[in-house]
Amino acid sequence: MSQDLHAKPLTARACGPLRGRVKPPGDKSISHRAFLLGLLSVGETRVEGLLEGEDVLHTGRACAALGAKIERLGEGSWSIFGAGLGSLLEPSETLDFGNAGTGSRLMMGVVGGHGITARFDGDASLRKRPMRRILDPLVLMGAQVLEQADGGRCPILLKGTPEPAPIEYRTPVASAQIKSAVLFAGLNALGRTTVIESEASRDHTEKMLRFFGADLRCEPFGEHGRKITLEGRPELRPRAIAVPVDPSSAAFLIAAAVLVKGSDIVVEGVMMNPLRTGFLTTLLEMGARIDILERREEGGEDVADLRVRASELTGVDVPAARAPSMIDEYLILGVVAAFARGVTRMNGLHELRVKESDRLAATAAGLLANSVRASIEGDDLIVEGGAGACPGGGLVETHLDHRLAMSFLVMGLASQNSVRIDDETMIATSFPTFRPLMAQLGAEFS
Repeated sequence: MSQDLHAKPLTARACGPLRGRVKPPGDKSISHRAFLLGLLSVGETRVEGLLEGEDVLHTGRACAALGAKIERLGEGSWSIFGAGLGSLLEPSETLDFGNAGTGSRLMMGVVGGHGITARFDGDASLRKRPMRRILDPLVLMGAQVLEQADGGRCPILLKGTPEPAPIEYRTPVASAQIKSAVLFAGLNALGRTTVIESEASRDHTEKMLRFFGADLRCEPFGEHGRKITLEGRPELRPRAIAVPVDPSSAAFLIAAAVLVKGSDIVVEGVMMNPLRTGFLTTLLEMGARIDILERREEGGEDVADLRVRASELTGVDVPAARAPSMIDEYLILGVVAAFARGVTRMNGLHELRVKESDRLAATAAGLLANSVRASIEGDDLIVEGGAGACPGGGLVETHLDHRLAMSFLVMGLASQNSVRIDDETMIATSFPTFRPLMAQLGAEFS
């Protein structure tokens, strides 16, 4: 278990029905990109609904170190005066990204496509995460990796190139981070940069680049893939951004309402981008009572309000092809599956092994610690549900992983015995208002 003297254990106990309307924080993926595109545009970008978690704030600080003037105007409201494409400053100190895998990897793309040198580092969790897959295409474009830890990990000293070579790159796995890093580097290339994905990943970068004025085309490639083509050296224009609610954060509230008997809640303004709704699709297949209300568009993304009620669930087989659209939600799905009738099999979860923790192993360990039958076969997670009853009673090691912590706190709200996590401090990286929002609905932690 964690020996960190600063760790704050937390316990979740069974509670009464969850009731009310809540709006979770803004989407993390879009918040990161708002800072980056604000940096790369000349003039003021105004952002409303920005997620003010530690991960995103680290990205904002890094953008300031590269020349952006950034000001917080109010809760979730920010002003970014950008330095502009090709005009970034070389940072005088290490770019510390804390736990932010997305922020660090996307910024590597930005630095790689500019004639500046920057050192990237973060916390113990970030230092374990592989960066080679991001650095490889950047090296092909002309960047140089001057220093790196074993296996292409942080700390990394990256020397960018003022004239990145436009390349055609096939991503080895479905990863919005790899794709985005290549596209961000390609912004400063003289010519056309192409990324080919055999499996489509999240498309927030493409949508936001177009929103800021880039000439970018997407077309189908193969059965499930896409080909993205970007014309280099666009004139990016600052835009106002309204950040929609993060579906990965909303997942914890939705799961809690599905599992806690008698619950009936409305989660407002959830992003409904089809490349982010795999968790919702899976819950509906399991029999969850979720009504999609008030569909509309905000910030270039489809959003809706979701009415969620306590439900009796049945185990399902989740296809590997769904992984890119719910890669952050498998941890909470593992918890939900513990309450379902029958077996839930989640296929093709290799990418979970290289997240904040080995999420595949950590999720299985957390389930076993709470007397849930769970096993791993290859890259598949198999959970045998208790038909509405989950024993609980375990202590879960969180491995500095915010989603692992929140997932097992949700378990404790509906299990027969309380569930304790070894540390809650890292929840602030992605969902700083998790506890107050859950309390607003009627959940209790101690």
